[in-house]
Amino acid sequence: MVQAMVGNLGGQPILILPEGSMRTTGKDAQKQNITAARAVAEAVRSTLGPKGMDKMLVDSIGDIVITNDGVTILEEMEIEHPAAKMMVEVAKTQNEEVGDGTTTAVIIAGELLKKAEELLEQEIHPTVITKGFKIAKDESMKILDEIGKPVSLEDTETLKKIAVTSMYGKSAEKASTHLAQLVVDAIKMVAEKKDGKTIVDTDNVKREKKHGGSSDETELVRGIVIDKEIVHPAMPRTINDAKIALVDVALEVKETETDAEIRITSPEQMQAFIDQEQKMLRGMVDKVVASGANVLVCQKGIDDLAQHYLAKKGVMACRRAKKSDMEALAKATGGRIVTSLEDLSSEDLGYAKTVEERKIAGESMTFVRDCKDPKSVTILVRGSTEHVVDEYDRSIEDAVGAVASALENGKIVAGAGSPEAEVSSRLKKFAQKFPGREQLAIKAFADALEVVPRSLAENAGLDPIDMLVELRAKHENGGVMYGVDLVAGKINDAFAAGVIEPLKVKLQAITSASEAAEMILRIDDVITAGKLSRGGMPPGMPPGMEGGEE
Repeated sequence: MVQAMVGNLGGQPILILPEGSMRTTGKDAQKQNITAARAVAEAVRSTLGPKGMDKMLVDSIGDIVITNDGVTILEEMEIEHPAAKMMVEVAKTQNEEVGDGTTTAVIIAGELLKKAEELLEQEIHPTVITKGFKIAKDESMKILDEIGKPVSLEDTETLKKIAVTSMYGKSAEKASTHLAQLVVDAIKMVAEKKDGKTIVDTDNVKREKKHGGSSDETELVRGIVIDKEIVHPAMPRTINDAKIALVDVALEVKETETDAEIRITSPEQMQAFIDQEQKMLRGMVDKVVASGANVLVCQKGIDDLAQHYLAKKGVMACRRAKKSDMEALAKATGGRIVTSLEDLSSEDLGYAKTVEERKIAGESMTFVRDCKDPKSVTILVRGSTEHVVDEYDRSIEDAVGAVASALENGKIVAGAGSPEAEVSSRLKKFAQKFPGREQLAIKAFADALEVVPRSLAENAGLDPIDMLVELRAKHENGGVMYGVDLVAGKINDAFAAGVIEPLKVKLQAITSASEAAEMILRIDDVITAGKLSRGGMPPGMPPGMEGGEE
């Protein structure tokens, strides 16, 4: 490493960067970046697949997370190296775009860099490698689209298989059939069709976590569960045929916005002031009752006296609901959020067959159930302990993302490493069309994709070489859907075995992995600025030289 970047003009050294800056150039920079990025990929590689292992992550205050979800591991690891951070971005992008396949994306990126490093050692220029990778990526997209099979909202069994596949290998695996059914039912309720395409907003499948029960108690509520209790003990705890008012205005006496002073000089005036406040609060409650509402969900506060009046009128009320819950309630019940009680009418009310307060794990929650055509639903996730319920929640999140991605893209592929093996096999033949050095980069890309079936086999304790050789032979002979059967310990038709994944997960994984690898390979100079803090010293400066040059 060189401290500060120094030019030489007529024998006089010129300082271009401040003292304390670190600079790594050429092959050293590439090697360091590749090593850091590969270290991230290696960290999550052992979690891939149904036989993958879990990681226990302990933070500075001793909180524990136990998971094998790629993006969760990488986010919790607090990675510092800039190239390694780019790998975390790959996982985050994968998670945001498709909700599943984060580990796959990261290990493909790591393997692409490993193969690129071998080519760099053969004196092949990074620009040639990145060009070859781009050609290979574009061809991979075409191959994947070709081998994808159509899927629609009516293919319930296929959608369930997609959900089960995404949960396989996680803690939720033993309950995967039950949970997969809930996920598919939830998505069918919130899915919308526009211009012949199915659109699923996964935010409309809300999840509420509560530990202290078994996974079998996880349920799908055709409506919304809000983590709020009923505000007054005299209010009813269950209301059937609920007409729900959603208000974003406080049922409290407003304070003046400017500084104001009220002078009271006699007890009569004091009483008149109190009476006026009560009258205003009663007026607010009367407006709610006049609209026909028997349930009130308020985004802001409800005064104690207003609570009393509402209870006397038999209205059930919750206060300080989250904005996201209010929006979800509007979608589920068909109600409208009003910001002025003057405008509240029967047309603004939402409907639910039942609204009830239930105590779960010692905390009161309000269930808005059985809405007519809910466009927002809730999965109440249960598990024995906090760590278990967190992992179940992550599994359900992945399953929701996978099923939604399959429907939006409209195509699916077999899992178990079969798409990667097929793309790898076809890319090797495709590479022969190129007479230049790009051929080597395309072949390297093809070899890198085999990291997925190889890792699946390794994590299951199978011989990866035997499995890969057999898998290549099957794909050479037209076995497009063949993958690594980790239960039987041999190569089988993954599609027939019900191991199915959305095409979109594979497209996104290869795209983001390839682009991240290309970006890291193009870096040949790493300059770390050594900005001076007041009274501090840049790294590497001898004592007694605080402050540096102006």
